[in-house]
Amino acid sequence: MMNVMDILLGGQNSQAVKELARHFGIGEDQAQDAIKHLAPAVSRGLQREMSDEDRRAQLIRALQGGDHAKYIDRPEILGRPETADDGNGILGHIFGSKEVSRAVASEASARTGLASGIMKKMLPVVATMVMGSLGKTVLSGALGGGDAASAASSSTGGLMDVLSGFLDTDHDGSVVDDLLGMAGKMFR
Repeated sequence: MMNVMDILLGGQNSQAVKELARHFGIGEDQAQDAIKHLAPAVSRGLQREMSDEDRRAQLIRALQGGDHAKYIDRPEILGRPETADDGNGILGHIFGSKEVSRAVASEASARTGLASGIMKKMLPVVATMVMGSLGKTVLSGALGGGDAASAASSSTGGLMDVLSGFLDTDHDGSVVDDLLGMAGKMFR
């Protein structure tokens, strides 16, 4: 199963990487590096949402009704102010505070060498891309024809397996280490 990084950095999304680079005035290699350091934090936040039944149901409803796939299908809209607004809403929901978003951007800045200000502005756009990838994966039949709302109410199998695999950023079959890594970075 492909995970979020495979989708975001795969050849089919080269236009999205180009659009990010153009919009933020950086090279394509820098845009890829930024995605590599921002998307896993967003994925981990989404995975944490999956651990609570009510939040999981909210996430599924957001995926079903949010039209997030447009951020993958139409990369030219990634630079629009409404994209950043949507991304900030996603970040507020999954991180709960601006301090966490700032910490994620700061950590990514330190690892990529890109200015913290650019990373702060890029993070909400990357969040929309992650949700777009997740929406396309879940709603395109990754559930084997199952109903996403029904799967959302189940704590095992179906949707949980799809989402866990999708959000496992290091391909080790477990999101636990991904979650612990995020927590450690946030509280340094």
